[in-house]
Amino acid sequence: MELRDQIHGFVVENFLFGDLDPLRDDEMSLLDNGIMDSVGVMELVAFLEQDMGLSIDDSELVPENLDSIRNLVGFVTRKRG
Repeated sequence: MELRDQIHGFVVENFLFGDLDPLRDDEMSLLDNGIMDSVGVMELVAFLEQDMGLSIDDSELVPENLDSIRNLVGFVTRKRG
């Protein structure tokens, strides 16, 4: 499974309960559109650390890294270097 599909699948299953309709595209803000809240950010970080083997510093918990599917794919790709 591709990285984008893994992240997209996590967001849809955990924050949208399987409903694809609210997630219009990969650039859509998850926070601004109410898809993910602060608790969701922590769930997302746990997913990235446990399922993708990343170590995430507090300084990396910014919208530029975590606020959309596209940002998440870019962030994980950079972290994996």
